[in-house]
Amino acid sequence: QVQLVESGGGLVQPGGSLRLSCAASITIFRLYVMGWYRQAPGKQRELVATMTSGGSTNYADSVKGRFTISRDNVKNTVYLQMNSLKPEDTAVYYCNAGGDRSGPGRSWGQGAQVTVSS
Repeated sequence: QVQLVESGGGLVQPGGSLRLSCAASITIFRLYVMGWYRQAPGKQRELVATMTSGGSTNYADSVKGRFTISRDNVKNTVYLQMNSLKPEDTAVYYCNAGGDRSGPGRSWGQGAQVTVSS
């Protein structure tokens, strides 16, 4: 059974930075596509970024150049570095495992709230 635990959310001012972490209990973590998705109030959950086992990445247009996904296959952890944050980035961010470059798998974390506000 896959367990994903996010950390690192919080309140930040516009233009600020945050880094989310997701620790995964997956035996063969290095083979999984890992992703970050977000859901803002009243909106559907959307893809933010994904990374394949080979390191190929895919980003939503709205975060390109500002967000960076990375992974540590020794620590079984995936990260999302978020820079130049905007109020419209406010959402609950979810870690996901087992999908592909453009869509989620069945395993989700509990979510981390990110609020961008002055």
